[in-house]
Amino acid sequence: MAKKQTERAIYPGTFDPATNGHLSLIERSALLFDELIVAVSLSDGKNPFFTFDERIFLMNESIKKLPIASKIKVVGFDGLLANFAITMEAKAIVRGLRAISDFEYEFQMALMNRKLAHEIETVFLMPALSWVYLSSTIVKDVAINGGDITGLVPAPVKKALKKKLKSK
Repeated sequence: MAKKQTERAIYPGTFDPATNGHLSLIERSALLFDELIVAVSLSDGKNPFFTFDERIFLMNESIKKLPIASKIKVVGFDGLLANFAITMEAKAIVRGLRAISDFEYEFQMALMNRKLAHEIETVFLMPALSWVYLSSTIVKDVAINGGDITGLVPAPVKKALKKKLKSK
């Protein structure tokens, strides 16, 4: 009897910082696939608030307490997502869509990824209704301006944001 092939998916992002919306999509994605790779993008062009290593560390810390943490691996990557997905032998790329404004960009990226790696599907997930408004940019803006981010980000991210803002 042939061994069942592992169904592996990749959930890529800058995660600058990771939010509870990201964690919600990670949990739901991990239920759909045997393994989920959370791929933290280097994204130098975006001038991230947290360093690459900090974002990887914070994502690892944030997923530790998830009930399905054993199915999730956090990996940093640079370059084309399609190439990374092929290297990781992924079956799918998971992307979140919060609003219609996300769709055009995500649709174009999905088509390009299909062109580069036709065997890998893109799966779009809608966030839970409670996270539709949430983005890393909004979280940073609220934190920088002294607002309360409790309940918007995992505890390790909240602590790291406070520490980083104190040092600036």
